[in-house]
Amino acid sequence: MRAFLLVASLMVTAGSAAAEPAVVDVCAVTDPRLEELSGLASDGARLFAVNDSDNGRLQVQVLDRTCAITRTITAPNNPFDVEDLALSPDGTLWAADTGDNGKTRETVALHAVSPDGSARLHRLTYPDGKHDAEALLIDGSGIPHIVTKETIGSALVYRPASALSEDAPTPLEQVARVSISTTDTPGGPLQNSVVTRLVTGGAMARDGRVAALRTYTDAYLFPVPDGDLAKALEGEPVRVPLAGEAQGEAIAFDPDGTLLSASEFGTAGTSSTLRAVAGAAALAVPPAPTTTTTSADAPAAADDTTPPTGDTRSPWPVVGGGAVALVLVGALVRRSRRRRA
Repeated sequence: MRAFLLVASLMVTAGSAAAEPAVVDVCAVTDPRLEELSGLASDGARLFAVNDSDNGRLQVQVLDRTCAITRTITAPNNPFDVEDLALSPDGTLWAADTGDNGKTRETVALHAVSPDGSARLHRLTYPDGKHDAEALLIDGSGIPHIVTKETIGSALVYRPASALSEDAPTPLEQVARVSISTTDTPGGPLQNSVVTRLVTGGAMARDGRVAALRTYTDAYLFPVPDGDLAKALEGEPVRVPLAGEAQGEAIAFDPDGTLLSASEFGTAGTSSTLRAVAGAAALAVPPAPTTTTTSADAPAAADDTTPPTGDTRSPWPVVGGGAVALVLVGALVRRSRRRRA
């Protein structure tokens, strides 16, 4: 594997030091079934990926660690525009059928796909009109959060206002806004700084303590110390530049906290590269508070020579311009092949 040092420094919470993590090439994605690779998940041994296309079937590709497809999970559902993928602890693959470039959909959907290909369809409705969304996060309690792709203003975060249903659409509620600034990281489908702040994918660390959102050019890591994902997404993230991806939309965490990213290649060549940032999840987890004492402040020794029992609990609980925007909207709308879910 070949390491690439990042062009830009890692942007950490204001006042803290900057670092430069390495992005490492893992393997090349060459199979045309993933030329529009949009969603990615990992169980450590295998990768799961979805293509951003509409051929009448919902297909999840299973890859080995060389990026070769070893199996295809085919569900009977006919999606409209699948944009992201998440893996829950029970092995269910959640496909976010939430793309809506033309803002035409009355409902969006989540498909819960089992390893055997059986699937459950959950339709969802926004409370405030139509949105295009490409990022799905499932928090430690199993609640899905959808993050929109906004050309103007902050990205919006929605979650179901009640339990998901297969019988009728479930209303969504807005619970947060994510403020992402433009960057100078190179990459993306257009040479315009606005593409550096459009949210194109999401992932959660296995223990639920870190959430990741990506744009075409950067990843943002949000610590989730108390399980409140909505609150966390309004906090200060750690930025990891992902320079040079032609149309980066896929992102995932390995169980060990390694961050994985990949790009589409259908309009930019014959392959893309799966890349990794080892230990990325740890970059977003605040260290345990430390205290120092001087000899003058140190307490006097107790008569009892039995050493005290320390508290070994972790301090962080583990929980399972208008005109420019219009031009960008037109330029970023993909080939219109979508059918209603």
